Amino acid sequence: MGAFVALMASRWARRLAIGIALIGAVLLFLLYLRRAGETAGRHAERLKQMERQNDIQRRMLEAASTRPRDRDDLADRLRNGRF
Repeated sequence: MGAFVALMASRWARRLAIGIALIGAVLLFLLYLRRAGETAGRHAERLKQMERQNDIQRRMLEAASTRPRDRDDLADRLRNGRF
């Protein structure tokens, strides 16, 4: 421990330690930004998927609302060419 204290007492060693600490802080910040970007990308992808699923479900419900109610309805539509 005495050698460490003696090393830190010199001016250049303190500057080196501060520089290393700053470089470490910048690297940690960049890693955090990368992780945040990946998370945002996953959320955007999930939102796009949900929008696509909702669109598909809406189209299915619209198609179901115009379907023939029974066999007679279906026969009438086929005869009239409206199917």
